Amino acid sequence: MSMYSYSCISTSTMIRRLWCLQSGSPSVPPSSTKKKKPLVLLGAPHVSAIVLEALLNASTCPDSSFEVAAIVTQPAARRDRGKKLSLSPLASHALQRGFSPDLIFSPLRAGDDTFLSNLKALQPHLCITAAYGNILPTDFLHIPSFGTVNIHPSLLPLYRGAAPVQRALQDGVKETGVSLAFTVRALDAGPVIATETIQVDDQIKAPDLLELLFHKGSKLLIGELPSILDGSARVKAQPQDDSKATLAPKINPDESWLFFDQEASVLHNKGGQELEQEC
Repeated sequence: MSMYSYSCISTSTMIRRLWCLQSGSPSVPPSSTKKKKPLVLLGAPHVSAIVLEALLNASTCPDSSFEVAAIVTQPAARRDRGKKLSLSPLASHALQRGFSPDLIFSPLRAGDDTFLSNLKALQPHLCITAAYGNILPTDFLHIPSFGTVNIHPSLLPLYRGAAPVQRALQDGVKETGVSLAFTVRALDAGPVIATETIQVDDQIKAPDLLELLFHKGSKLLIGELPSILDGSARVKAQPQDDSKATLAPKINPDESWLFFDQEASVLHNKGGQELEQEC
């Protein structure tokens, strides 16, 4: 397992970070300070940073009962045209917000023994996935006491898989949405806690639609956190109807070709697909 090292966080930033993790005023005696429930966020691309920002902001509210205890992301990779080794957008945003680099984990696999040991030591109440892109093994799913919840940009059980937004646009859907669901071993098949539906503008592109859905999903998550952390969300969550499930596998390169003997609507729908996959 690898961890990001980062030595340039200012003292003032660290002080602000420590203050934000307190549930009350610094003048409140430690004995009367209510301990916050630790959450762990897993993700990698820009949309994951949207969720982190929402969680960090909500955690500073006076009545907040949780804190973001750690970040799990993809290892640094060579990105963009220059192919420079870069942190994931989620890791970069976490550092900019003053998050401790010692609590940003980047295992090659979510089943890595050392990583699982470190995660277990944090005793997370809840793990949240937002476009993480790695399979979570059973050993991982057993660690958080209130389970793992995924923000998925489709109306489950529709468009289970790595490219739900692209596949929805490819199909020319008039509405889509975002789902908040418990994670199980089967792909995107866990009980659904809540959904939000939106209408699809036929001019919208996949990156814009994905960002919109994760903004909606972040608000949905913040609103449902109290029920998730008191266990009532588990009771109210609705099992998915597997008979209605559709799959959204990655877009392969051959599917990107435009053939001008196809109908205009098909070409139009293909034109909105460009997007990083593995949601």
